[in-house]
Amino acid sequence: MKAVLCKQHGLPETLVVEEVPSPVPGPKQVVISVQACGVNFPDTLIIQNLYQFKPALPFSPGGELAGVVKAVGEGVKHLQPGQPVLAFTGWGGFAEEVLADVKQVVPLPPGLDPAVAAAFMMTYGTSYHGLKDRAQLQAGETLLVLGAAGGVGLASIELGKKMGARVIAAASTAEKLAVCREHGADELINYESEDLRERIKALTDGRGVDVIYDPVGGKYAEPALRSIAWKGRYLVVGFAAGDIPKIPLNLALLKGCAILGVFWGDFAAREPQANMGNGMQLFQWLMQGELKPHISQRYPLEKAGEALRALMERKVTGKVVLVT
Repeated sequence: MKAVLCKQHGLPETLVVEEVPSPVPGPKQVVISVQACGVNFPDTLIIQNLYQFKPALPFSPGGELAGVVKAVGEGVKHLQPGQPVLAFTGWGGFAEEVLADVKQVVPLPPGLDPAVAAAFMMTYGTSYHGLKDRAQLQAGETLLVLGAAGGVGLASIELGKKMGARVIAAASTAEKLAVCREHGADELINYESEDLRERIKALTDGRGVDVIYDPVGGKYAEPALRSIAWKGRYLVVGFAAGDIPKIPLNLALLKGCAILGVFWGDFAAREPQANMGNGMQLFQWLMQGELKPHISQRYPLEKAGEALRALMERKVTGKVVLVT
């Protein structure tokens, strides 16, 4: 089978595509024929040895994939060859086949496009956990989304609207903001050409925003926090800008606000029942057509490096996926 391999830590251009032996399932394992694999920001970190998880070299990146079960190991009863599934493997998904523990595998509803499935759960799961479990977003509140045209950004716009919030989307270009509008954003801020604080002040009549969803970090974190309302909640989701901001903690005191970390992967591992409940709700909304993942491009396996480079340079709107 073909696999995209990270044989030395580095940038996307160091990845290679090679033929490797097909995996064989052991007890409580399955082999999945991969049809699509989501390309996510952690994939850009793991190949540089900058992520929390550090697999031994060589390895394939890609932790969110959809496909069909090819073979099952001893003790696997609820999954059968030919069954469509979604899997969260941490890494290994940029390949034609992947070995997964049964605990990492979720059966998929019939008829769901594998590319949509592979572009869905990590972004929507992160956003729903952040808005529902961490921020406890309420109907009628105002939500500010930074980096709003990215995968988790568009997911949080849709979910914020679903939860009854007024959503302000902030992004860097008019083209990105147009996509945010298509996904339900009520107000738009171009933070490259407009003053972020002044626009928030104008849009909220000086009150500020109740919840800030920040997957970007960098230079907009502090002005956003300075624009939060009394008892607001600031969600720390990631650092796509590359810089981890240093926040003056007196702002939390002055605003009476909370700064909350959002780590969906650890939440899923530590609180599997709560995560399962979130996932069931999200898939119900997806199958009802109430959530619409935005896939801006589908790449073949051989162009995995290009997909990762586009993500690193923040050229991606919504999600990109690899298809085999």
